[in-house]
Amino acid sequence: MEIRLLSGADIKAWDEYVCSHPDGTIFHLTKWKQVVDQTFGHSSYYLLAADQGRISGVLPLFQIRSRLFGHFLVSAPFAELGGPLSDRPEVEAKLLERAFQIGEELACDYVELKNKTAIDGLLTKNLYYNFSKEILPAPEDNLLAIPRKSRAAVRKGISEGLMTYFGNDQFDDFYEVMARSYRQLGTPIFPKRFFRAFLDVFGNDAEVMVVRSREGVPIGCVLSFYFKDRVMPYYAGSLWEYRRLCPNDFKYWELMKRGCERGCRVFDYGRSKVDTGSFSFKTHWGFEPTPLAYQYRLIGASQLPNLSPTNPRYRRKIEIWRRMPLALTKLVGPPLAKYLA
Repeated sequence: MEIRLLSGADIKAWDEYVCSHPDGTIFHLTKWKQVVDQTFGHSSYYLLAADQGRISGVLPLFQIRSRLFGHFLVSAPFAELGGPLSDRPEVEAKLLERAFQIGEELACDYVELKNKTAIDGLLTKNLYYNFSKEILPAPEDNLLAIPRKSRAAVRKGISEGLMTYFGNDQFDDFYEVMARSYRQLGTPIFPKRFFRAFLDVFGNDAEVMVVRSREGVPIGCVLSFYFKDRVMPYYAGSLWEYRRLCPNDFKYWELMKRGCERGCRVFDYGRSKVDTGSFSFKTHWGFEPTPLAYQYRLIGASQLPNLSPTNPRYRRKIEIWRRMPLALTKLVGPPLAKYLA
């Protein structure tokens, strides 16, 4: 068995392996690498295991180096998941061995693996949970499956005349809502080219949706991915000043209908941190939380990192960010966001 770096000749076989592996995700695809490469320029180390010329395991890694947030390897950046995929435990062990060697050679603080299930021998942080649920064949059945309170919020949005618009022609309004929403949350916004790259690279497997008020004002948005049998709302925002219209419940219902129309079988609500508003929102929709195993091998660091906005050390900075002019957050946010992997 050989462990080596991905080459251009391996891309097709890598992606085929990811798509055929039961735990393969959109975050493992080389298209995710392409988006990060062309947007941020972080160094990557995409490891593959080859048995007699056939891929038997993969592990996507990126190096993130920042004075503010540290120096680390992560699998995968800006992703919910991305840990090793393999045919056999011994293949996984070899991939991890090489990943940790690279981390040591680069003098990283740590290596972070965003795993679906825990790997023995690694430190684990129990912070994120995934929310996924089956999509029923008939749209009306899906509406009835939503718990009463959330279903009432969906109907509220409908009665208020909210409208949804899908397509790349909505991109500028999508980004404006995202930027305003991120500022309200106290979070640096990604550069516009990052979101645009997803649409360009993933084609029909990535889609923008904008929710507008009865008057046509953009008040909510989501960038979704389609992979295998699931629809995945991944980057989303809405404006607090319009929350009485229930744009969040409305947009996710509209996206569920969209997924149903495209033949998706799973609505993947994505990850949320425990004890946050989005965690509660998704449970109120009747989704059961499934813990994700974010795991670490410490190298230069002495303790687990905590780059989450829930970290008390960031509370003051978040409050300052919320009061900054929107134009300024669009200017200084992207250089910070590139390291929040």
